[in-house]
Amino acid sequence: MRDLLNKCLFSVLLIAGMLLRVTAQEPAGELVLNLQEAVEHALTYNKSLKNARLEVERSDKGIWEAIAQGLPQIDGALDYMTYFNYELEFRFGSGEAPSFTPEQYQSAYTETQAIFPAITPNDILTHQAGNYYDGVLQSYLPPTTILLSDQSTAKFKLSQLIFSGQYIVGVQTAKLAKRISEQNLEFNELNIKESVINAYYLVLITEESLDILEKNLENLEETQKLTQTMFKTGMAEQTDVDQIRITVNQLANSRNALRRNLELNYNMLRFQLGVEAGVDIRLTDKLESLYAGMQTESALTTPFTIENNVSYQMVKTQEEINKKLVDLEQWNYAPTLAGFYNYNAKIKTTNFDMNPNHLAGLSLSVPIFSSGMRKARVDQARIDYDMARLNRSILEDQLTLQEKQLKYNLQSSLENFFTQKENVEVARNVYDSYRRKFEQGMASSLDLTQANGNYLDAESNYLSAIMEVMNAKLKLDKLMNTL
Repeated sequence: MRDLLNKCLFSVLLIAGMLLRVTAQEPAGELVLNLQEAVEHALTYNKSLKNARLEVERSDKGIWEAIAQGLPQIDGALDYMTYFNYELEFRFGSGEAPSFTPEQYQSAYTETQAIFPAITPNDILTHQAGNYYDGVLQSYLPPTTILLSDQSTAKFKLSQLIFSGQYIVGVQTAKLAKRISEQNLEFNELNIKESVINAYYLVLITEESLDILEKNLENLEETQKLTQTMFKTGMAEQTDVDQIRITVNQLANSRNALRRNLELNYNMLRFQLGVEAGVDIRLTDKLESLYAGMQTESALTTPFTIENNVSYQMVKTQEEINKKLVDLEQWNYAPTLAGFYNYNAKIKTTNFDMNPNHLAGLSLSVPIFSSGMRKARVDQARIDYDMARLNRSILEDQLTLQEKQLKYNLQSSLENFFTQKENVEVARNVYDSYRRKFEQGMASSLDLTQANGNYLDAESNYLSAIMEVMNAKLKLDKLMNTL
């Protein structure tokens, strides 16, 4: 029974391993996306945006760094010192009265009398020469020694900033730095949206062009076969056959080049989406449906609110930062007050220790004179602030002109679109007419190929006009931050 269970378990593991191997060898799946899903996918997986998000996270940590500078700071240290058994020698000039021999008293009196000839024992008692006499007596005493043994101390320091104007402005500036990093992220997201939508449009335009070219090539190949049959029956000339063949070959080359261009456009879209090159992408939106939902006419009458523009928001935040930097430099004139507390835990100490265990105090830093350095810094900060204000004013003028120019471009592209749309209908009717006449022998191959070329040019101009309208609307939406 146990052998049977072991065989069954071995079979299950073998089958599972085969299934895992087959699964691992399967190619990457297909990514099916409409335009909105493509934009959301890019916002999630685009690698450039990951750096912008890390920058926002970094600026958030910078705010806490600025705040923490004004919160309690605790430091610790462990010291160890050795004096190599050094003996400290010194003599005490006061304290308990020492005992001297009569000979030492006499010798001290004699030495003192040599300096002060008229000295008497009474003068010594009244201290007229007593200090010198006491010093001579002390020289007979042996020196006091203290052995300095090894020392080890654990230190604990607590400090707290009490008042600093620079600290307050620094925290406010750090918050503004985070805001500008968030606006930079929004600006990068806006650029990614524009790139993805533009790449999506380009793929659809290229697919539409390729579809038109393949259908036209298919029709011309049928016409070529018909012309070959007509030539065999004597109803067409060899030049007609050759003319149609040249056109077919040219269209075939154009089709192959357009296919390679389509793959290049897909690779551009893959890069913006943040997917690998081997992933197949299938776009579900159609060009006509996207164009119909754009509401291009209404965009021409939509008012422009400059405060919604991301570039303007970033410049405005930079102006606020420069204003805070002026305040920061002005606070350099103000004093800074901090408090501290030290505790020394004496793990191992010498016999001669004069350091206290507890120490507390206040530290007041007052700027007095800097030879004009602080004033120069304030003046520079004010100049930077004035430049930031001018940059904001310049950007306001530029954005206002840009809004007018983009609406003008959109209006012109719309007019061109309607013209090219009409031209396609006319060119298609002309081509169909010449094709029927050619089949009936009423038109030459040159007329047919020329009509076919005009039709393809009209289709190409029509698709270019659609792309121009979409790009103009896209740029206008980006300006107004409505992507």
